[in-house]
Amino acid sequence: MFIKQIKLSKKMFLSIFLIILMILSLIYYSAFTNSSEAKLKNDKSFIKWVDFGITTEILEKTAKLDIDSHNNKEKIQFNWIELLSYLACKNGGNFKNFKQSDLDLLIENLKNGKTIEELTKNMKYYNYYFESYSAVLDQFIGYYFIETPNSDGTKSLKYQYGIKAFSPIAKNYNFNHYDDFGNSRSYGFKRTHLGNDLMGSIGTPIIAVESGIVEACGWNQYGGWRIGIRSLDKKRYYYYAHLRKNHPYIKDLHEGQFVMAGDVIGYLGMTGYSQKENVNNINVPHLHFGMELIFDESQKESQNEIWIDVYQIIEFLRKNRSEVYMCNKETKDYSRKYEFCENEQFIYK
Repeated sequence: MFIKQIKLSKKMFLSIFLIILMILSLIYYSAFTNSSEAKLKNDKSFIKWVDFGITTEILEKTAKLDIDSHNNKEKIQFNWIELLSYLACKNGGNFKNFKQSDLDLLIENLKNGKTIEELTKNMKYYNYYFESYSAVLDQFIGYYFIETPNSDGTKSLKYQYGIKAFSPIAKNYNFNHYDDFGNSRSYGFKRTHLGNDLMGSIGTPIIAVESGIVEACGWNQYGGWRIGIRSLDKKRYYYYAHLRKNHPYIKDLHEGQFVMAGDVIGYLGMTGYSQKENVNNINVPHLHFGMELIFDESQKESQNEIWIDVYQIIEFLRKNRSEVYMCNKETKDYSRKYEFCENEQFIYK
């Protein structure tokens, strides 16, 4: 009887030992996993803030250097984002301190055979500016196909290099705006204005600035009828808000849809500031246009969103506006007049 009790105690001891071992293993695994995840999260290095203050004048100067060097097939072809990043290092990111002599010297050095890597190797923040400005401007200039009118009334498809982003307001439609980024807003709660308001007439066709995928479409109590479009490289989220009551979008626009740069996507209005759908609670008809930069998906729809001042960008794009026509008299929808396509986007058609 005594021996039997000893054997039973050994079994109990072994069982208890195994249970304790399992519990300790689970605790260790959980701690290790959480620690690893926290370490990975902390180790994630991505840009948290961008102050985009490049003036229209400098955007035009550097864009012209880039475009002309490619179209003229010059030996040294410039990249406007590299030029802008270099200049940002020279003026501390404040383009009000821009000096033409800095740009002239940079161009001279590049034409004389020096590389941008050589010229920026001692510039501490060059990589930061280059990544930041690339996130904003990377798809604005490049090669593309576009229809052009001929003298006999026909159209030809032309392959060219130049600005391939469009103004958010269609060609031949008037609008005015001022730099209102950061102004106070009070509806719902006190907050800052994270975009630029473009004042125009109700029904003005609204244009996709860049090719991308529709990520948001529908009612928002702050923006009214709105559209959110994500660029194909996923770095930019374009926000178009306060669209027209009753007929805010082109026919059949939906989330997940691919839109081409220059396409008509909707119509200017004055909806919003209401929990009830289809309400005009905005005092003045206008398009709220914003651009959010996304360096990591954790920034999307969080307290760490990066919205930039787009006023100078809109001024820069004034010269590149998509011409439209009424394509459907029944629905009164508009469409672009001249077809457009970028090489890499054939896969989406």
